Amino acid sequence: MTAPVGSDLDAARAKAQDDHRALHGRIERLSDDAIDLILRAARSHYAWTDKPVSDALLHELYDIMINGATSMNTLPARFVFVKSPEGKARLAKSLKPQNVTKMMGAPVTAIIAYDTDFWHELPFLFPHEDRRHLFDGNPEYCADTAYRNGTLQGAYFMIAARALGLDVGAMSGFSNAIVDTEFFTGTTLKSNFLCNIGYADESALFQKLPRFSFDDVCSFA
Repeated sequence: MTAPVGSDLDAARAKAQDDHRALHGRIERLSDDAIDLILRAARSHYAWTDKPVSDALLHELYDIMINGATSMNTLPARFVFVKSPEGKARLAKSLKPQNVTKMMGAPVTAIIAYDTDFWHELPFLFPHEDRRHLFDGNPEYCADTAYRNGTLQGAYFMIAARALGLDVGAMSGFSNAIVDTEFFTGTTLKSNFLCNIGYADESALFQKLPRFSFDDVCSFA
């Protein structure tokens, strides 16, 4: 992809600015109901109904999530949607025993991973300036950037899923090494966390756990 220059660049920037002004003119803020759905009243889930999640809905989820901001538009996250019995059996090898039922009962479990070689795609993702030299030969910077921004994308993924009416349950009680061996051998991908996706069976919910108040963890400088 070639970055626009000259008058084309001016036109692209003007359109981006106009589009953003139009967005805020159309939607000043989300409704309280929408905020409740995606964060304030949302819950992590551990049990699931048998209502399926279609591939079309997963495509829509991805198309929303991919617009979230990342450093230099690096977009290092990669996703494996585990749906088949064979895939579930492979993934179950990595899980702590108490998490196997949670995963097996979910219509879909996403492996949220990241690619440490993300920077090879920068000519497409960040075409106006070649930043590959920052990462070439610097594996620690690659790993740090990939993990941080891939985690951000995982959070966008969960919020986007809730916005579409899905329920989610993120899991970290598993062996990353086993997941990487089962699913990513021979690649530059590494697993970050797992996220069950579906329509929750609310009978497994317990009371919401405490949260810090603003004054507990926030300050001004």
